[in-house]
Amino acid sequence: MPAAYAAGMSDAPIRITTAGSNPQADLARRQRRYIISMTIRTLCFIGAAIAGMAGITWLWPILIAAALILPYVAVVTANAAYTRTDDLPLTGGGRSDRQLGGQ
Repeated sequence: MPAAYAAGMSDAPIRITTAGSNPQADLARRQRRYIISMTIRTLCFIGAAIAGMAGITWLWPILIAAALILPYVAVVTANAAYTRTDDLPLTGGGRSDRQLGGQ
């Protein structure tokens, strides 16, 4: 038995890349996150107006602050592209006893 087998190496293929998802699916995912964030922002503005008219003086400043911060959050999350990660570490390059030409 060769030394490589004794060391626990297998004939499993070596991973060379962790390819990302389809660009159209990634764009759709980012657009959906942006729309959700902007919808929450709009609801914060409407809630602030209703809270102000109802005399809830502690709530409307919080909702206005949230509505002012959400555009930044929405843009950052929309621009964050989905990157595929694989928790498996890359191997050291395969078995050392492999040679070309069937030797």
